[in-house]
Amino acid sequence: MKPLAGTAVIGVGNAFRGDDGVGWAVVALLRERAERRPPPPGTSFAVCDGEPGRLIGHWEGSALTVIVDACFPPAPCPGRTHRWCSASGAAPLAVAPGRHSTHGLGVAEALRLADVLGRAPGRLVGYAVEGADHAPGRGLSPAVARVVPWLAELIEADVARWGGGGTHPAASGRDVPPADTL
Repeated sequence: MKPLAGTAVIGVGNAFRGDDGVGWAVVALLRERAERRPPPPGTSFAVCDGEPGRLIGHWEGSALTVIVDACFPPAPCPGRTHRWCSASGAAPLAVAPGRHSTHGLGVAEALRLADVLGRAPGRLVGYAVEGADHAPGRGLSPAVARVVPWLAELIEADVARWGGGGTHPAASGRDVPPADTL
């Protein structure tokens, strides 16, 4: 088996469904910023609709995978961002009944499937941004749009810190709001 290497940054969602496009918006900004300040070698940027096979294809072989997706809980606080981390070999995310995903099968199911198939990413950092609206149409709500530059900075820091295979922090499960939402 080939050793894991490089970093995959994946924006999950749909740019034609309002705030569900936040992952794609973050990846677009990261690509733009990478032209001015290249990321570490082996870093790739991708967008995906969340289909498990495509997600696995994007992260397969990566030592670090960073995923950005929207979430739509029953009482959202648009723009609030949740972060989780897992190390290689950690138990896959539990899939809660009644979860709030716009994808039939989502990131959690893709991780469980990849784990069973031996195609899980080495380390995973996930960001879920609470959205206000996922109705058809382009454009993010103002609260969600405000977190895009902040998320790009966090992801650049994650890639710089752990993209080379460094140690990973334990999962925190805490909200990580930008300064303007504190």
